[in-house]
Amino acid sequence: MPTRPSRTLETFPNPHPGRDYTIRIRIPEFTCLCPKTGQPDFAVLHLEYVPDQRCVELKSLKLYIWSYRDEGHFHEDVTNRILDDLVAATEPRFMRLTAEFNVRGGIYTTVVAEHRREGWAPPPEVRLPPGPA
Repeated sequence: MPTRPSRTLETFPNPHPGRDYTIRIRIPEFTCLCPKTGQPDFAVLHLEYVPDQRCVELKSLKLYIWSYRDEGHFHEDVTNRILDDLVAATEPRFMRLTAEFNVRGGIYTTVVAEHRREGWAPPPEVRLPPGPA
């Protein structure tokens, strides 16, 4: 097999570190195992972040996410663990990870974990007036 799962998250320099901007990444094929039954759990991960000096490289992110496939994790733990690893690798101004797990036993689980750099606040939202009808 040419590629293998990896816990190494590679980064590259933010091309616009002087500006707050948001990167959104949708990861629709996250899988891990239920730690109680060993059955697979499936989720869509939504990563949003405002980078500072570094951005996450997407191929390394794919291999990192793949590394959870054969491990047992509670939804709450795996979401926070992934966020912690991404924050450690990129040191963003802000990062949010939303994990939407598929139904299991009639229950859907969504876990949202956030990191905000101390002292950082988002710029105020710009509201434009409606355009002509």
